[in-house]
Amino acid sequence: MSTIKSEPIKAAFTKLVRQKPMNKQPALFSYVEKVDWIDPLLFYKNGASVYKGERFFWKDRDGQVEMVGLGNIYTLRSEEGDEARYEEVEKKWNNMIKCAVVHNPYTALGTGPALFGGFSFDPNRPQAEEWAKFSSAFFYLPEYMLTVYEGNCYITINILCRPEELHSLIDHLESRKDEVLTHTDTTALELPASLLKKEEYHQAQWIKGVNEAVERMEADTELKKVVLARKIVASFDQAVSHDGVLERLIAQQPDSFIFSLEAMDSCFLGASPERLVRKRGEKVLSTCLAGSIKRSKNPEEDEALGKELLNDEKNRKEHDYVVQMIKEEMEGLCKHVSIPSAPELMKVRDIQHLHTPVVGLTEAACSILQFVEKLHPTPALGGLPNDKALPIIRQLEGMDRGLYGAPVGWVDSQGNGEFAVAIRSGLLEKEKAFLYAGCGIVADSDPDSELAETQIKFRPMLRALGGSSDE
Repeated sequence: MSTIKSEPIKAAFTKLVRQKPMNKQPALFSYVEKVDWIDPLLFYKNGASVYKGERFFWKDRDGQVEMVGLGNIYTLRSEEGDEARYEEVEKKWNNMIKCAVVHNPYTALGTGPALFGGFSFDPNRPQAEEWAKFSSAFFYLPEYMLTVYEGNCYITINILCRPEELHSLIDHLESRKDEVLTHTDTTALELPASLLKKEEYHQAQWIKGVNEAVERMEADTELKKVVLARKIVASFDQAVSHDGVLERLIAQQPDSFIFSLEAMDSCFLGASPERLVRKRGEKVLSTCLAGSIKRSKNPEEDEALGKELLNDEKNRKEHDYVVQMIKEEMEGLCKHVSIPSAPELMKVRDIQHLHTPVVGLTEAACSILQFVEKLHPTPALGGLPNDKALPIIRQLEGMDRGLYGAPVGWVDSQGNGEFAVAIRSGLLEKEKAFLYAGCGIVADSDPDSELAETQIKFRPMLRALGGSSDE
């Protein structure tokens, strides 16, 4: 991969092509420049006129990085099993980067060539019809990418072509770049879709599944936890606006990871409080998030609920399962790992969780995808041990989770990036929304309490869709 200092795009690539031996095969040409401030949501919305169905949005929960992609010049899919898909994605991406010509004089995180997408929760489960546009690994490289990092804005332009085609494509892309940077959407304000019905997907079966999971744990002392999710299907009077739901998630869940990933007329999006892993050079950060309780609008009651959660034996036990698993996997890839001695509270709008950060130091050359492979699924979304829990989930849930509960995020040309655990999420497809929520079942779980917990976890997406109140 070649990198040079800033100069006009055509001159930059002309110089590099002369310096670097190029064959006749298509190669990636990537150019980064700093631009004046652009609102990421507006950039995303304005891109719909040309790139609808080929857009992504990402905002981390710390407010450090926002990324918006428009256009899809390269799709990376995999239909392989659980382990092979990570290796396949990394191999294909590395092969592309080896031949890439990159002009990026900046050190800003999230600039230059980057893939955005995710891995399905369970590639060994038959795919449901609603997830047909995705695959067990689904990533794409955008034509234009806006990155906001430390208050500065950067535009990455990616071109995949043969060297002799480069000059003519640059003229076209520069012209379109001006359009995507300056275009203002003048269309009439869209009226939100009206909810027609909301169907609980096999609620009675799910409650029965909770009881059966408890019975399995009583019979098998090695089985400590099984996470069971369920689904709501909401139907509307017209196609649901991806942009409108995303805008409301950003406004309503400012302390969460906000993500949106389009695949033709489908869009998977959500507002997740949970980081799977972030890698920046040698420093790796993961999050243990398990054990939860509701919020209260009364500050004193809310504080009391938090203390109750911190002292609750069931939730502390469930949380410690996640901590121990993540600690073990991080130690396998890091030379040093540090973990606080006790969890703290993470409070988001509708719910509060037990939260423990895990920080590790690894080799800079180690890719974030190696951590994603080892950490997914954590016991917070799968169970403990996973090899016992996952077959039970397949049997008792009776549905395909798709990208729900799975790693969604980005990886750059250096193997850095960030992935969230895609909870508090849903799949939009025309007039329908498929929403998912789950909770950890342990030996002393009560089905009614677990059902109530899932109702709380459905709230962020239902609210963003306009399908529930703030109760």
